[in-house]
Amino acid sequence: MTGMRVAVMGAGSWGTAFAMVLCDAGNEVRLWTRRPELAAAINAEHRNVDYFPTLPLPDDLVAVSDPSDAMNQAEFVVLAVPSQTLRANLKEWTLPTDAIIVSLAKGIELGTGLRMSEVIAEAASVPADRIAVVTGPNLAREIAEKQPSASVVASSSLPTAEALQAVCHTARFRAYTNPDVVGCELGGATKNVIALAVGMAIGLGLGANANASVITRGLAEISRLGIALGADPHTFSGLAGLGDLVATCISPLSRNRTFGEELGRGRTVAEISASTRQVAEGVKSCAATEDLAARHGVEMPIVAAVADVIAGRITPPEMISSLMSRSAKPERY
Repeated sequence: MTGMRVAVMGAGSWGTAFAMVLCDAGNEVRLWTRRPELAAAINAEHRNVDYFPTLPLPDDLVAVSDPSDAMNQAEFVVLAVPSQTLRANLKEWTLPTDAIIVSLAKGIELGTGLRMSEVIAEAASVPADRIAVVTGPNLAREIAEKQPSASVVASSSLPTAEALQAVCHTARFRAYTNPDVVGCELGGATKNVIALAVGMAIGLGLGANANASVITRGLAEISRLGIALGADPHTFSGLAGLGDLVATCISPLSRNRTFGEELGRGRTVAEISASTRQVAEGVKSCAATEDLAARHGVEMPIVAAVADVIAGRITPPEMISSLMSRSAKPERY
């Protein structure tokens, strides 16, 4: 299956990078951006001046600012807006009734504790067998540069997952199918929170031992939550679990790790947020993830400590002290 008509709703870094992948795979792609001036600039200069000013975009990528125009006759609609704005956008848009709806967002909705596929199903009345998610080690800059990478396309419907795999699999972007939507989405959302903790450790000047410990214990927390919600434990040792966690925690390209580093160096959440147009999903999702864990009786001390830092209840040095002073436990319990 090639040559599909695809709408990508959101021209941020990840939406733009994924639109480039879809073009490389031979599809007809329309990229929606809220601002008409950005759409005009993309069409005229074949560059996204806001996010990738030095990288050329495919000549056949068309940017539009009218959502109806973007989704007209689309066979796939890729949702590339931040997780906390997804529901509001879905209320404004009329999705094609027979298209496969794809989520790129990695987050847990504040208040409801819903994963993004659940938000799509509830807010837009889309059946689960037409919903898919893309997740894994997806650092947008590297994908836009056409560096080799692999990802997971997850759906409860194997035909849907395979259809999405066919439209985004390229020589530089390798897509694997996975039926475990719960595990894939939880891995993608929660790793952002763990990356904030790793970033804080780096910003405080801590070394590889501390970073590896946070990553590993973070994976244990992600796995506990996932299993409590019915995920396949094997998902967390794959691309959507360990793969995404490692990439997000070790790369300076990671928004969440970088945000955490700035916190570790003493800047405030407000100061960091005001200085960038990029969205660090973990900043919003940490509280929602903590609430979700509490509802299911799952202990997530790193997530809880990050939520306390973001809320201003403790400082990054106090976070490290609180985690290190917890009572001794077996590694697996």
